[in-house]
Amino acid sequence: MNEIFGWFGDPANWQGVDGVPNRLAEHVGYVLLALVIALVIAVPVGLFVGHTGRGAVLLVAAGNSIRALPTLGLVTFLFLLFTVEGPATTIALVVLAIPPILAATYAGLQATDHGVVDAAQGVGMTGWQRLWKVEVPISLPLVLGGVRNAVLQLVATAAVAAYVGLGGLGRFLLDGLAVFDYGKVVAGAVLTALLAIVLDLIFAGLQRAVVPKGVRLAARAAGKQAKAAGGAQ
Repeated sequence: MNEIFGWFGDPANWQGVDGVPNRLAEHVGYVLLALVIALVIAVPVGLFVGHTGRGAVLLVAAGNSIRALPTLGLVTFLFLLFTVEGPATTIALVVLAIPPILAATYAGLQATDHGVVDAAQGVGMTGWQRLWKVEVPISLPLVLGGVRNAVLQLVATAAVAAYVGLGGLGRFLLDGLAVFDYGKVVAGAVLTALLAIVLDLIFAGLQRAVVPKGVRLAARAAGKQAKAAGGAQ
């Protein structure tokens, strides 16, 4: 514990290229870049499959296959393929972020009450209008839950960027292990965990802000009913 507090209390660890602010900024940059690219790819595909029902089996199979990929092995393979650190790490992180977003988007649309969708169709809404005015708003809690899950995975796995020479909080782990500086190793782990918590709280606030109040209340009521039904059994 003395080593950990000593490391955090050393001003040298908060300055320069190897300082906490710079490494934190690098880590957040990797996470946000990968998240944006994954959203651009996964959300449209999830909306299409969830709305039309086409390709659902292929989506599930592909998602499960990607989840099984080892992060470090994927980063190393892409690094050897591209021989450039940045693209290799970004592609690896994007590949790992797509499945939870894709699955959540698909599941959100599939979980939409079919009676509500039928009612929207009955009043003359087109398929495009039903998707954006009915299905997407109702599915937002699940979709954003998938995004939060992806963010947590990205924060944890972005540390492997240090393995192929990039920065981020993973440098503290790798550099600390190289010289048996366990205070530095633990500090890197603590900083990574704190970043994950902070980003999760930010996205939880965003989720609360963008999800319509009626949808939140309906989801809460459904949760209470499910709990009551489980207790009754």
